[in-house]
Amino acid sequence: MTATGVKARVPVGDAPPEAADGTAEGPPPERGRRRLSRTDRRDLALGLKYISPWIVGILVFVVYPVGYSIYLSFTRYSGMGTPTWVGLGNYVTAFADPLVAKSTGNTLFYAMIAVPLGLVVALVLALAMNQNVREVAWYRTIFYAPSLIPAFAMSFIFIVFLNPQFGVFNQVLNIFGDGANVNLLGDPTGVKIAIIMMAQLGAGNAALIFLAGLRNVPKTVYEAARVDGAGPMRQFRSITLPLLSPVLLFNLITGVSGALQVFTEAYIVTNGTGDPDAGALFYMMYLYKNAFGFAELGYASALAVLLFLVGLALALLIFWCSRRFVNYDVEAS
Repeated sequence: MTATGVKARVPVGDAPPEAADGTAEGPPPERGRRRLSRTDRRDLALGLKYISPWIVGILVFVVYPVGYSIYLSFTRYSGMGTPTWVGLGNYVTAFADPLVAKSTGNTLFYAMIAVPLGLVVALVLALAMNQNVREVAWYRTIFYAPSLIPAFAMSFIFIVFLNPQFGVFNQVLNIFGDGANVNLLGDPTGVKIAIIMMAQLGAGNAALIFLAGLRNVPKTVYEAARVDGAGPMRQFRSITLPLLSPVLLFNLITGVSGALQVFTEAYIVTNGTGDPDAGALFYMMYLYKNAFGFAELGYASALAVLLFLVGLALALLIFWCSRRFVNYDVEAS
């Protein structure tokens, strides 16, 4: 007690500060993550219960196979018995394997031609399907229908179509040529060109995505451009392409991913051999042959891991480059 009989206020430890009116203030609001209330915890548990089938599916059919493949890539395993640990031996073998280099070159050749060509074909189809004509519904059906044909069925059709003796391709060439038959399927480069041509029949899927993007472009932007005197080509270059750039990015990513995994068409056209002269031996076909033809599951797993890393690197590179050409709103264009 002081001389006046009033107890002195001495701050002790972390006592709360006093307010202007002399009353003690409450503790300052706690910063950081907010504690979940009982209702929040109940809602979280309910949400996890609803998506639990998806979580189980991801863990069982994605996470576990990927993890097990990574483990097998460091082993020698035939599918029977116990895997034998070899460390980085499979990866060293892969970098020294001439067929890995050959199949990688074939795959890159296919990707560098098929992906850009497929984007152009899909965009042209989308522009045709976006025309304001009475028969546009029929056009959309006709353009999209080839993409519904299974890849194995289309491959058999192309084998007959490109047959050097009685195929339609050579019959058409003979009308304008000297009668010499062209055997695309018997040439290492020609067989890749044939498979690239075959891939364009599936451009209807990408065309539908482009069409959805075209339908979302505001018509007022085109009207303002026409008022300013912009012609069709200027509108396409300055309005359509910039506003379609997010859709273009999506189709580019999916196209590259599909090109790195090309398999069915080459397998059927070459009867699983990749010939002539390994011209159609794509990376996925060589991986498949090692896994199920040569019973080298460890080596095939190493090839799969390398393919995953290359695909991931390409996707990251495309996303990094996309910052320069992708516009996500009208103002940015």
